[in-house]
Order: sequence, then C-alpha cells, then structure tokens
Amino acid sequence: MIKELFFASEDFFGIKIEVLCSRIGIMKILINKNQESGRLAGVTQISSEDDKMLHAFIQLREYFLLQRKVFTLPLEISGSDFQKQVWEELQKIPYGETISYNQLALRLGDQKLIRAAASANGANPLPIVIPCHRVIGTDGSLTGYGGGLDVKQKLLELEGSWTLSLFQN
Repeated sequence: MIKELFFASEDFFGIKIEVLCSRIGIMKILINKNQESGRLAGVTQISSEDDKMLHAFIQLREYFLLQRKVFTLPLEISGSDFQKQVWEELQKIPYGETISYNQLALRLGDQKLIRAAASANGANPLPIVIPCHRVIGTDGSLTGYGGGLDVKQKLLELEGSWTLSLFQN
C-alpha cells in the first residue's frame, strides 16, 4: 500500500518552513530549503490551513507568536533506535534553555557518545518541534544547524536564550 503524503509551506519572520506529513503524523520539517524537482514526486501539495496538516502550522504560528512552548503534534518519525533516543532527549530541553553537545552525550549515558549524539542531532527530521537548535557548543558558541546558524540564533532569541534584536525591524 502506498502511503499518502502531503506537503505545505509558510513563512515565519522570513524563515521558510515546509512540512511533510502523512495521515498519521508530521514526518519532516524543512527550514529555508528550496524545493528540488522530483523531491516531492507523489506528494500532494496542500494549503498550510488544510486539516491534513494535523495542526502543524497552527502550532508553529503559536510558537513564533510566543504563545506555545511545547508542541503536541502527532509525529511519524523514522530513524535508528539511537537517533530516536537522542531526539527524545532533545524534547526534554526546556523552552528558553540550551545544553551543550557534551551535556547531551552525558544525558545519553556516556561522554564518548558526543560525536554520535551530534550526528543524530543533525539528522533530526523535525527541527523546531524536536528542538535541536537548543544544543550549542561547550564554549557557548552556535554550531551547526540545517536551517543555517542565523535561523538557529533567531530561534534562540525568540525563546529568550539570546537577545531579540534580530526580530526587531
């Protein structure tokens, strides 16, 4: 049986968010990515207001308007058991707080897991909803983010981890 997939996009403060979902849950969130021809073959493009988006854009709007700190969306996550363990740990990082990659590895039980944890963090298919942007370098620096470091900084500023200067025009 072929899975029915849906796709929609919307801009938030200049950040383009694209969501891919099934009837079961949100599968992927892309940040500032340009559609590549053929990438979405067999996927039905719909409005971000469509019920099939499983309230993803409602909750994303609330997040960007400072009205939501925790997402309660149905998810359909694909990844290894270790990746899923890392992504579960990411969801425990409170809104407005950050941890280092070293702290993430320690939370997973072994500091030697730092590279594997960083790799799993980078493979997160659901940024923002699974807050991989809340993981920073041990020295407090912003390191690696699929949507770009400028977006990572904007998200941390939005949550109060950094100043809000980037959102002011």
